[in-house]
Amino acid sequence: MEALWTRRLSIARFVGGLNVKGYGMENEEIIRLLNEAFIHELENTMVYVRNSFIMKDCDLSRITEGIAVDEMRHMWWLADLITKRGGKPSMEHRVLDFGSEDIRGRLERQIALETEAIEMYRRMIELVDDQEVVGVARHILDEERRHRKEFKERLGRA
Repeated sequence: MEALWTRRLSIARFVGGLNVKGYGMENEEIIRLLNEAFIHELENTMVYVRNSFIMKDCDLSRITEGIAVDEMRHMWWLADLITKRGGKPSMEHRVLDFGSEDIRGRLERQIALETEAIEMYRRMIELVDDQEVVGVARHILDEERRHRKEFKERLGRA
């Protein structure tokens, strides 16, 4: 995910559309970044919901389910930002990776997904010069950090 953001920034600089804070990122580019985040939240939701169904440990299942609900809320906020800017939320997603069949593998995958989200929102905050988007991204970033912490704590007990 990081490489995609870096590549976009390099391409934008190359073609003269220096889209960094203070230089006015184009609305279409903001929508594209918001849709990437939306898709990531969609994928995380589906992975967490599925994993929560098959986890035998009640605490871990409920934590994963609760975080899936948070991810759905993030989707709602992102969809609102996308539509306010004239875009449509994308439902296209990658093939889902649920982690290995053991509990450690699932938790490691969920931690990796949260780490990807944290990096994605950090970069969004750095690149986008739209205070509403930045405010929502900061709030989601805080929640993603909490999610990763919850999964890491459970992995330590697994």
